[in-house]
Amino acid sequence: MTERMALYLQDSHDLRDGMDYARYAEAKGFEAVWQAESRLVRDAIVPMAAYAAVTNTLKVGSGVINNWTRNIGLLAATFLTLDDLAPNRIICGIGAWWDPLAKNVGIERRKPLLAMRETVEVMRRLLRMERVTFHGEFHHVDGIELDVVHGRREPRNVPIMIGATGDLMMEMTGEIADGCVMNYCVAPEYNDKALELLEKGAKKAGRKLEDLDRPQLIVCSVDEDHDKAIDYSKMLLCQYMAQQPHIAKASGVSDEVVHEIQSILGWPATKEQINKAKHLVPDALVHKITASGTPAEARAKVAEYTKRGCTCPILYPVGGNFKLLIDTFAQK
Repeated sequence: MTERMALYLQDSHDLRDGMDYARYAEAKGFEAVWQAESRLVRDAIVPMAAYAAVTNTLKVGSGVINNWTRNIGLLAATFLTLDDLAPNRIICGIGAWWDPLAKNVGIERRKPLLAMRETVEVMRRLLRMERVTFHGEFHHVDGIELDVVHGRREPRNVPIMIGATGDLMMEMTGEIADGCVMNYCVAPEYNDKALELLEKGAKKAGRKLEDLDRPQLIVCSVDEDHDKAIDYSKMLLCQYMAQQPHIAKASGVSDEVVHEIQSILGWPATKEQINKAKHLVPDALVHKITASGTPAEARAKVAEYTKRGCTCPILYPVGGNFKLLIDTFAQK
């Protein structure tokens, strides 16, 4: 039986190389490619359009955009446009963003649950091609609808998936979203509680856990040399633990280790700083929260996530050998 498999692309490669990776993943039987949007680096929308334009069957998802920085009308129009380019292949992955980055660009993330609920409701109605009037706390729209001058006027099939981290957001995701983009840098057993929360939320909406898609980001470092693969993951993990302490917390990393790494790394972190701090990331942590090592070791670790409720691994390649990773998980 063919497994579902997806690729996660961020910003550590030339954008045109990313287009090649998307084509290669499609040829190897991957289901989807997801584009990150996190720090002030590459936005997700331009690469998504590029991947959609050079593939035929591959789904293309945002992994994940935030619900604070794009006006709701623009957000819906953007995904309508992507769906024009690749009908029924676009996925809207959306998350609540994080501090200090949001604060540093002047956004106060208050009432994140309500803000997300309103965003999903208005976005969904607009993509159903409804005329929408909505007055909430975060979104105020009066008689707006998506205006299709050329193309399909029918409702669009764009699943809305929330990238949830906190318990309350995870539960609400089960209630209102088409699925959850599950977190990375977590151990497979993290999924047990996440699934309970998703199921609790799904029940509120008269649904079952099985009704929710649950793709999961998994940091994946594959190299024929085991030690090299581990080293690549350490470089990534020390950067993420410094910049996104909520991920470190979810991974059970001690505050002491996080503070020590933060004291070495600037923002943005330089290669020299990362090389100086990476030894602080314990080997045991790399094995616990990433799929790193030889191809056989990486496959075995990814299988642990699917056994615990991940419906489609979204493999985040670190170390630069993207094609080896795609080959390792090729479905055809």
